[in-house]
Amino acid sequence: MEQLYEFFNRKLKHTPTEFFRYQYNQIKWNGRAFGIVGPRGVGKSTMLLQYIKFNLNPADTLYVSADHLYFAEHKLVELADRFVKMGGKHLFIDEIHKYEGWSRELKQIYDSYDDLQLVISGSSILDIYKGLADLSRRMPIYTMQGLSFREYLHLFHQIETPVYSLNEILAHKAVLPVEHPLPLFKDYLRRGYYPFAKDEEYEMELMQVINQTMEVDIPQHIQANIALGRKLKSLLMVIAKSVPFKPVMQKLAEATGISRNDIPNYLIYMEKAGMIAQLHDTTGGLRGLGKVEKLYLDNSNLIYTLAPEHAEIGNVRETFFMNQTRVLNNVTSSSVSDFEIDGKVFEIGERKKGQKQIESVQEGYIVKDDIENGYANIVPLWAFGLNY
Repeated sequence: MEQLYEFFNRKLKHTPTEFFRYQYNQIKWNGRAFGIVGPRGVGKSTMLLQYIKFNLNPADTLYVSADHLYFAEHKLVELADRFVKMGGKHLFIDEIHKYEGWSRELKQIYDSYDDLQLVISGSSILDIYKGLADLSRRMPIYTMQGLSFREYLHLFHQIETPVYSLNEILAHKAVLPVEHPLPLFKDYLRRGYYPFAKDEEYEMELMQVINQTMEVDIPQHIQANIALGRKLKSLLMVIAKSVPFKPVMQKLAEATGISRNDIPNYLIYMEKAGMIAQLHDTTGGLRGLGKVEKLYLDNSNLIYTLAPEHAEIGNVRETFFMNQTRVLNNVTSSSVSDFEIDGKVFEIGERKKGQKQIESVQEGYIVKDDIENGYANIVPLWAFGLNY
């Protein structure tokens, strides 16, 4: 176990403490067991280590990554048993989905050691939800998305501002301590969603995240071969060059060579993995989700990385609005405008956008890019980035 403690102490020593993700204060850290999931690269591991650094005693705490070479010869249950016998109280297991048979052993650990706090995290959201079916009521799962515009301002520019509710944003209470927010906002749209965007090799790292997600994570989840990974990546590129659009399964099948019947499930996998977003209508149904009205890439950074030549500004605006508002709100399509949230409708556009499309609705808003301040029912697009 010595190598695990060395790994843990090295990670803890280099954990940054200047900035904390939005979920940090939402998690019930004293729970006996819980999990944190989210797309690759959004800061899950850093947040776990930050909590340990500020709140726990390293003497009775251990953070491990399930893909560590140690687990080539040892089991998780074996580690947990030795750890508890050495006085361990808090066991954090990162990248849990990379350990084969993890859910069975996790349940055994949970049932065997009442005094052990068990925290897991991973980027294969589907695998984790599936694996925790037996523990779901005893082990809550927190989901973490990428940086909001508000978090980007703090992390990249040391500009701090509070979170504003949707109603506060619509009432023009969302303000920034900068005179001109638009240049910062434009930079965020291109490279502000992932914390590692501060790295010089950001675009290369983001492509690695995309490749790993599409070629490894999703095929592994459905126990498919590498060839499917290439087809899924092809599907992602078709979407990247077409968004936003209403998906026609037959056309997507013809463009990618994937069976028409399989595409709806693959789109769900891609959405859960943080690659795309599906906008549903309000019809509901057995799963509580309506029909898919539009497909988007998950965030605007993916647009500029995957298909910069197709980075049409209207698409970028809509992608940003949906990406930022969906974290705390149920966002659906609207029959008269672009989006609807709790009966409020939103039309997204440039500074000259008129009121015609929302004239007939009771509560409608025009969300404009390229404006610094709002008035009446006109709200600047950047303000919705302060929602979490």
